[in-house]
Amino acid sequence: MTQPLAAAFASVANGWRDTTDAFLATETGQNLVRFIDQRVADGAVVYPASVFRALELTEPSQVRVVILGQDPYHGPDQAQGLAFSVAAGQKLPPSLRNMLNEVRDDIGAASQCSGDLSAWARQGVLLLNAALTVEDGQPQSHANRGWELLTDALLAKVAARAEPVVFLLWGAAAQRKRSIVEIGPHRVLTANHPSPLSARRAPEPFIGCRHFSRTNELLASLRPQTVPICW
Repeated sequence: MTQPLAAAFASVANGWRDTTDAFLATETGQNLVRFIDQRVADGAVVYPASVFRALELTEPSQVRVVILGQDPYHGPDQAQGLAFSVAAGQKLPPSLRNMLNEVRDDIGAASQCSGDLSAWARQGVLLLNAALTVEDGQPQSHANRGWELLTDALLAKVAARAEPVVFLLWGAAAQRKRSIVEIGPHRVLTANHPSPLSARRAPEPFIGCRHFSRTNELLASLRPQTVPICW
């Protein structure tokens, strides 16, 4: 992180600010700010530098697809504020490699030549982690500290919109959010997490799920005026 968490909240894109401001006003929100700022003051290295980049690149009115992750990558120079994404030139983490291989096998070619998924975000794919920060070398270190209350509220904000959205819920943790988003005109696709530990496991293997082409098919039927996602 490059700034105190309260300052990061103050810079959130306007379309999301009602939700993030409401969270920040709660006791949970204030406790989260104190916890993370104290960890940084104690010398902990906290990733990513841009905590709210997913909200910066994809405004609520632009959201067509949501991919829900767990928490940011915990290695140096990996996390960039977008679920599953890494900066261009970085080695692909195993889950992301499986995702891009599935894109290739599903639609015949991937437009991605790196692990940077910001192009997806700019097309309306909200790449949201359930917890938005993590400490160096310590996966899930900021889970259950309050972030989940905010990210659940962000999911609910998207689900409250009238325009249909496709939610891709991979793995048990993401699928526990199904009751938040499976309302109104929206559609949910589920599969195992793309991690090599589960990607081929029954009953819903990620490998071969065809979620990328199926998402574009759903968007074509639900939002006929929209263009396909260029995966």
